[in-house]
Amino acid sequence: MADKLEVLFSEEVITEKIRELGAIISKDFDGQEVTLVCILKGASMFTCELAKRITVPVKFEFMQVSSYGNETESSGVVKILQDLDEPIRGKNVLVCEDIIDSGRSMHYLLEVLSGRGPASLKLCSLLDKPDRRVVDVKIDYKGFTIPDKFIVGYGLDYAQKYRNLPYIAEVTPDAQ
Repeated sequence: MADKLEVLFSEEVITEKIRELGAIISKDFDGQEVTLVCILKGASMFTCELAKRITVPVKFEFMQVSSYGNETESSGVVKILQDLDEPIRGKNVLVCEDIIDSGRSMHYLLEVLSGRGPASLKLCSLLDKPDRRVVDVKIDYKGFTIPDKFIVGYGLDYAQKYRNLPYIAEVTPDAQ
């Protein structure tokens, strides 16, 4: 048997939401440049699609953080696995994340980035799962609020599978 997938957000619905976010971000940063910090691996699809819909000049940076290790539940200990290539002092920084869950990783990451002296630091997340929040995190630009479900697609994975799906689905793993 295979994992069961139930579509929550179609590709068309996601595309429209990203278009809306891009328009708001473009207006908020009108006349300025913004550095998008893509949180790998999950936010890669979202960040690329969002960047195409932002009309102000954009630069890309990438970070990878982990608080899971080899477990399915967060350990609460956040590690930066890949850091930025360029300094962000004096720059407008927009952190792009796939999902805000417990908030631990993003809270830590925003504190670290804030200490590096950006002109502005904002957070954009495609998904928000507030029922799982342990640490409060302000999401400046939010795509969808979702219930506490196990989801995949559009960059989100289950054991490195399903990242490439053009939609977001709830997954029920096969219980072989």
